[in-house]
Amino acid sequence: MLCIVLVMVVWERPEPPERPAPAPLSRERIVGAAIRLADEGGLDAVSLRKVAAALNVGPMRLYGYIDTKEELLDLMLDAVQAEIRPSGDGWREVLRSLAETTRQAVHQHEWLADLLGGRPQLGPNALARGDAVVAAMGIDVDHVMPVIEAVNAYVIGAVRREITELRAERNTGMDKAQWQVSYGPYLRRTFAGGRFPALSAVIHDAVHLDADQTFRMGLDFLLDGIEARLAR
Repeated sequence: MLCIVLVMVVWERPEPPERPAPAPLSRERIVGAAIRLADEGGLDAVSLRKVAAALNVGPMRLYGYIDTKEELLDLMLDAVQAEIRPSGDGWREVLRSLAETTRQAVHQHEWLADLLGGRPQLGPNALARGDAVVAAMGIDVDHVMPVIEAVNAYVIGAVRREITELRAERNTGMDKAQWQVSYGPYLRRTFAGGRFPALSAVIHDAVHLDADQTFRMGLDFLLDGIEARLAR
């Protein structure tokens, strides 16, 4: 006999009645404090105890609003989704806007790169954004989700690489140009033997793009491919 268990997710559970003392509390205040901690110190800086301390309340008070840290991460992720507001006329402009506003949000909240793609985005802000994107696409319903997922996959990979590079710069004190200077002699010695002629030509002769240019050119390649496929 099949037994179906209905789970009430955090967005469906009512909050406890408001208590003015010792400090007012709500899910919105809890999530706001957690986001501020994460913006300053990454996800490692977020725990129920640290959030409670930031709000000047005991940790047990938080459990009336959330059950686990996983729920807190879900709430944080959905809160930031409100900052991603794609717009435009036609599917191409909408997807470009989705990609660029997602990238902006990740650079505003670096910890977002660690959550994107790894957690289901089912909160009200994520659903509202998804509904707006789908409604604006104007293409065959069978193609909508594969196209959106292709763009999401590109964006997630690109911004994770960018954030990883930024963290490496902070940890080592060396930016990309300094790494290139440091490894330049090794690469010149390696390429001098002619073992890697194609790679050598690219490194020596190709235009070197910055992060913004690289992201936008890669997105153009992807959108051009989608457009060609949809035209068939």
